[in-house]
Amino acid sequence: MPHPAIVKDNVAVITGGASGIGFAAALAFARDGMKVCIADVDQARLAEAAIRLSSVTSATDVMTFAIDVSKAESVTELERAVRERFGRTDILMNNAGIQPGSTLFGEPDNWQRIIGVNMWGIINGSRIFAPNMIARGGAGLIINTGSKQGITTPPGDPAYNVSKAGVKAFTEALQHELRNTAGCRITAHLLIPGFVFTGLTAKGRTEKPAGAWTAEQTVDFMLTRLEAGDFYILCPDNDVPRALDEKRMLWAARDIVENRPPLSRWHPDHADAFAKFVKGD
Repeated sequence: MPHPAIVKDNVAVITGGASGIGFAAALAFARDGMKVCIADVDQARLAEAAIRLSSVTSATDVMTFAIDVSKAESVTELERAVRERFGRTDILMNNAGIQPGSTLFGEPDNWQRIIGVNMWGIINGSRIFAPNMIARGGAGLIINTGSKQGITTPPGDPAYNVSKAGVKAFTEALQHELRNTAGCRITAHLLIPGFVFTGLTAKGRTEKPAGAWTAEQTVDFMLTRLEAGDFYILCPDNDVPRALDEKRMLWAARDIVENRPPLSRWHPDHADAFAKFVKGD
C-alpha cells in the first residue's frame, strides 16, 4: 500500500519541480491522481513542465508558481496561493537546489546563494508550510532533498557540503518535533540521492553515464521507502551500492571517535586503512 498521504485528490507541492528529481516526483504524484503545484525559479521551464504534466492529469489539477525559495516572503506567497487554489497541502517536497561549485575562499555571494537556496529554502518551506499541514489533522509528508555530500563532506565543494549538512541536521530536528507534537500526522523524511543524471549533474553531458540513475528511478525508490516508513532514504545508483555508502559514512563518523584528521578518507596516511575497512579486513 502507498503512503496514506499519496492518494487521489490530495495536494503535493514540489519546489525545484520543473525538472530533474522534482519533476519526476510531480509526474508520479500526478499519475496517482493528486493535484500538483510545481514551484521553480524558471518561468519557461515551469510552463514546459506544466504541459508535460497535463498529459497525465487534468490541467486544472496542475499549478505553477515562480519562486525564490531563499526568500521567506516568496515561500509564504506560495503557501497562500496553494491554499487559495487547492485548499491545503498534503505533501511538501522541498527539493530546490543548486550546485554551481565553490571554493573555500571564493566569492561570498556565491556561498550565500548556495546556502540560501539549498538550506534556507528547506528551512523556509518546512517552517511556513508545516503549521497549516499539522492543524489540518490529516496524514502528510515533508520530504527534504539532502545529499550524501552533506554526510561524508568530501573535499572540492565546501559551500554545497555545508548547505546539505544543514539540511540533514534540520530535517532530523523537524522529524523529532513532528513526532512529539500531539495529534500530528505529518512526518518528515530526508531524501539522500545517489548519482542521478539531471540538469544539476549533467555538466555538459547529453547522455546518462552508466553509473547514474535516472530521476525516475530515484523517485520510484523514494516512494518505496516512504511506504516502508524510512526517515533516511539513502539511494544507491548503478555505481555505488548501499553497502559502500554505509562504509563511507561509518568511516566519516569514526574520524571523530578515533580522533583522526578530518576527511581522513582522502588523507594519504589513512588511505590503506580505509581500503582495508571497505574490504572488511
